[in-house]
Amino acid sequence: MRRDRNDHWAMVSAFRSTVDGRLEIDTRTLAVFRIALGLLVIADLVLRARNFELFYTEAGVVPQSLALAAPPADVASIYFISTDPSVTAGLFVIHGLLAFSLLVGYRARLSTVLVAVFVVSLDLRNPLVLSYADTLFMWLLFWAIFLPLGERWSIDAVHAIGPPRETVGGLPAALILLQVLTVYVVNGIHKTASELWASGEAAVLVMGLDDMTFLAVDVVASFPQLLAVGGQIWYGMLLGSWFLIVLRGRSRTALVAVFVVAHLSFAVTVRIGAFGFVSITGVILFLQASFWSDLRRLLERVGGLETLSSLSSHAEDAAASVPRGPRVDVCSAFARYHRPMVGLLAGVIGLIVVLSVLSAGGVVDNQPADDLEAATTAVVDHQTEWSIFAPEPRRTARQYVVAAESPTGAHWDIHTDRELTADRPPELQTQFATYRERFYFSSVRHDSPEGTQQLLADYYCETATVGDEPSEYLTLYVLEESVTTQTARTPEDRDRTVHELESYSCTGQPPQRVELPTA
Repeated sequence: MRRDRNDHWAMVSAFRSTVDGRLEIDTRTLAVFRIALGLLVIADLVLRARNFELFYTEAGVVPQSLALAAPPADVASIYFISTDPSVTAGLFVIHGLLAFSLLVGYRARLSTVLVAVFVVSLDLRNPLVLSYADTLFMWLLFWAIFLPLGERWSIDAVHAIGPPRETVGGLPAALILLQVLTVYVVNGIHKTASELWASGEAAVLVMGLDDMTFLAVDVVASFPQLLAVGGQIWYGMLLGSWFLIVLRGRSRTALVAVFVVAHLSFAVTVRIGAFGFVSITGVILFLQASFWSDLRRLLERVGGLETLSSLSSHAEDAAASVPRGPRVDVCSAFARYHRPMVGLLAGVIGLIVVLSVLSAGGVVDNQPADDLEAATTAVVDHQTEWSIFAPEPRRTARQYVVAAESPTGAHWDIHTDRELTADRPPELQTQFATYRERFYFSSVRHDSPEGTQQLLADYYCETATVGDEPSEYLTLYVLEESVTTQTARTPEDRDRTVHELESYSCTGQPPQRVELPTA
């Protein structure tokens, strides 16, 4: 009996060791993850600043009243404290400074919490320009709160007493890895509902969406057979992404590298914002100690280790010169009690994540049956809606036209600042100065929330002119092109449909339609 019991515990111990070895995160990997988070926040702020007046002030197209009307409504946001653009600009600066603090690992846990609050607050300030990249980034930041991001290569590490840990395990590490895995698996499950991904046609269709493709798309799309094979490989990678957990060592490194290369290829062909880089930030968390050992040997072989050691020494000296400062009481209390808090919170949300994956596959129903299930619906919705280009990509490329007429009868497209015409521009994606403008115009097309179209018309009435004359009447149009595998690279062969959204008057007179010339 005692031998059987010992064998039982030995099996349990071996199983736990096997699982822990696959769900631990190397602290060097965690440091790179922290740096990537900081860089992404700073880059996002710089890119959003290009549309600062348009999207984040009362003089633009998304005043606070419209942001509050968009879901999720009635949620507190730091960026709602004032409508003064100078205050908003100041919050951008504070936001950036907190991101830099996270980047260098100064009070990393507190910095992570504050950055997460500011990131979510900025998203709430204008929900009309958000994408899956913002949702994934929010989740990664959330789980990062419970991880020791300052364990290595940080100001915190220089001031720490004792050596850093080699790895970090437990529920927080497991859940952030499972979060990344959930995105891939759920997206793959959604894609199984369409035969286009298994056949490879979906990839060809995606590269034919001229309103969102750019840079290297012409090179990639010129080889449709290879593109179709690439789409099939990506589909298989999504469904087999659980190997990121199963594999270890160099095999896992190789699979991570394949995912990174795939995301980089998307980043230079499809204009979907930071999704590729956010995904890379998440997938690198799977890199284990073997990667760092191999990297060290490579640097020794090429003679770069001495240079890296010198740079590291200078960085440590600079970090040591930064005063640590007094410990904040709230952080001390959090440090004392965060372990049981993490265990409870991670356990509950971990169960929700598992149920989310099952819901996406139709194994369980995610409709709320009682109060507890209703309370988790929002989280379940987030974790089951990773339907990027799924179950199949859209098949229409869209061109937006804001037709304006002056008091003397002159006409102009004030959206793209060119002569009014139904002809497509050479490249549809050039109609948007930034990728967030494309997401915004999707909200305009649906007039969601209500009043979005009116506010855009008001903005153009106040800011745009037809030559030297003011605009008198405006009409919003959407021109849609049907994209097929045969017309993916020949837009002139596509069927085009003109949709009139609404007409407006800039002078208080009854609106009149501004006719769109026939192509």
